[in-house]
Amino acid sequence: MQTVKITTSQNIDIDYEMAGLGDRIVARIIDYAIFYAVFIACIMVYTGIQAGSPVARRAGSNPFESLTFIITMGIWFGLVVFYDLVCELFLNGQSIGKRAAKIKVISLTGARPGVGQYLLRWIFRIVDFGLTGGTCAICCVAFSDNKQRVGDMVAGTTLIRTSLKNKFEDLVFRPTPEDYVPTYTEVSQLTDRDITLIHDVIRNFNRTRNSGLVYRLALRLKAVLNVTYPPEINEYQFLEIVLNDYNVIVTRNVV
Repeated sequence: MQTVKITTSQNIDIDYEMAGLGDRIVARIIDYAIFYAVFIACIMVYTGIQAGSPVARRAGSNPFESLTFIITMGIWFGLVVFYDLVCELFLNGQSIGKRAAKIKVISLTGARPGVGQYLLRWIFRIVDFGLTGGTCAICCVAFSDNKQRVGDMVAGTTLIRTSLKNKFEDLVFRPTPEDYVPTYTEVSQLTDRDITLIHDVIRNFNRTRNSGLVYRLALRLKAVLNVTYPPEINEYQFLEIVLNDYNVIVTRNVV
């Protein structure tokens, strides 16, 4: 399993599983199937219009020169050209094919890709797929460290898998006993974003066994909350306690 390391705004490194060449190909096949289906639909609509038109039945008339055909094919061509850009902008880095293949575009900075990054990825499709017929994209994804095509390299993006690999029993937010007493009431200082980060670090550890990441985050939390924990509690257990404490305290405040 190949991963890409993303440094968040809190200077915490998180590993994401990268989408491989096969994932990208599956997504592209699904998208091409959509293009083909729309093309057939356009031809059927055009044929139906022509069948009901007395002008089209005149001898010597050429249907391929008709305004209707030009408009129909123009709509289809516009879909093919702008499909990826529009989908990634409005579907959070995914086309329909990418969503079906459970992959998405992310920025290597850890933030959500901006409009400029999506635009660069789209423009360089000319190099990746247009001028080279897809050969450039396949070679770059196959041999680059971060599984990037040229558009990704220029835009500073890559594709990751969105499917969850953890089982239900591996989830961090588990039900706590009704008589559970929080250990660190200081966790009320944290935000939902902080808790999400802790959750991601624990889930990352369960997948990659990156203990250094857990250790650094535990030290940072100790400093922020100004707390300590006994020697029989390790850093991983400390993070779990923080999550459980936060979950209980927030739930009680809401109730």
